[in-house]
Amino acid sequence: MLPPTKKKKMNPLLMKVIVISVGMHVIAGFIAGIITVANIVIQEDTQFEEPPVVEIEEPPPPVKVQIKPQQPKQQQAQRLSMRPVANIPVAQVDVNLPDMDQSFTVSAGLGGIGGGQLLGGTRGSIGMGLSDVSVFGLKTRAERILFVIDANRQMVTDKKGGLNSYKVIKDEITDMVGNLSAGTLFNVMLQDRSRTMLFKPQLSSAGAEVHQQLIQWITPINADAINVGLEKNPAAKKPKLTALADEEVHKVLPHGHRGNETAFMTQYALEQNVDAIFFITGYHRGFEKLRRGMNERERATFDRAVAKPDYIKQMAEHKAEFPQMQARVKAEMAKINAERKAKGQPARVLSQRHGIYSDAGELGLKWKTNRPHHPPTSFEIKDHLVSKYFRNLLDELYENNDKPVPSVNVILFLAGDETFDKNAKILLDKYVRFFRGKNRVIRGEDEIKSARSSKNTKN
Repeated sequence: MLPPTKKKKMNPLLMKVIVISVGMHVIAGFIAGIITVANIVIQEDTQFEEPPVVEIEEPPPPVKVQIKPQQPKQQQAQRLSMRPVANIPVAQVDVNLPDMDQSFTVSAGLGGIGGGQLLGGTRGSIGMGLSDVSVFGLKTRAERILFVIDANRQMVTDKKGGLNSYKVIKDEITDMVGNLSAGTLFNVMLQDRSRTMLFKPQLSSAGAEVHQQLIQWITPINADAINVGLEKNPAAKKPKLTALADEEVHKVLPHGHRGNETAFMTQYALEQNVDAIFFITGYHRGFEKLRRGMNERERATFDRAVAKPDYIKQMAEHKAEFPQMQARVKAEMAKINAERKAKGQPARVLSQRHGIYSDAGELGLKWKTNRPHHPPTSFEIKDHLVSKYFRNLLDELYENNDKPVPSVNVILFLAGDETFDKNAKILLDKYVRFFRGKNRVIRGEDEIKSARSSKNTKN
């Protein structure tokens, strides 16, 4: 039997070393574990870098751009006043008529008007007062209308139908005014050579009341053979033209020649600020020859001619015959009017354009001693200067003020056998084309009655 093994005792110091070593390892392992967990599981908070400092630049100083509004065209200052709505003028209207390459003459007995229509569109208008207008077959569409009626004696001569024909003309215009739209502006002008009389001082709105006023105003004109034309009418005056007063053509317009009178009335009508003009007249040759007075050299030539003894003697004998011719004219007219009165006809009217000379010529009375011839007292102005003047006039009154140029239309009332040759027709056609209008030639009482068109024009 083996003897029992004797247990050896551990060295106490070694035991302490082992225990301390184990403890240190445990502590180190615990710390290492904590560090590992911290690195893997608990991540470091996200760190943001501070953005770079942005340097704030001062904005550039503001640039002030001054926009100047377009200056309106200079217009005449108007006084403000309270007026009824019916009397407020509407915007300017352009009558956009087609090219007027055709004009026409109505020969006796034909009646119809052929291609006489002027109807066209309008531009620059709000259309509040547009009216269809038809005067003896000439048509247009406009807002601002002027009717110019010749009141001269030549309009009521026998060959044109006398006073009866003139009543037809007055009825045509008053009927047309009565059929205008309420917003249409109009006026009526009477002319006797270069003397005029306006129905109203300015354009008036159409309507029933003003229509009746017009009838009352125009009815006495050329209603009898005693008061003919505007000769004795105190309201009739020779107007003063205002536009282009410094131009040479302007200065000769008041001279009493036929071409000058036509040009004078054309300018005065254009100065009324309208978009359609109708002339009803007994004489029109368009832009015929305008005439100027004598210069110093021409005056000297004339003075020498009338100072000759033969001229002085013949002129004295001719003037001495004046009272005799006046008595002959008076006796002949008394005889004629007595016969007409017995037939229920109105008295005869003589034109008297050239006084006793016109009267004697119309009645077929001859002078015993004729007036002696003398050099011309007036001289022609070149055609191109007249055309240039009226182009400048349209610019001055309309184009430069952004207004549409008006159409100018002519109804020429002639006697049945009155001379109106090819050259006169060419001049009239040229005149109305210049103003984008049309013309019509009517002869005698029967034609003027059948040519009426305003009564059936509705608006």
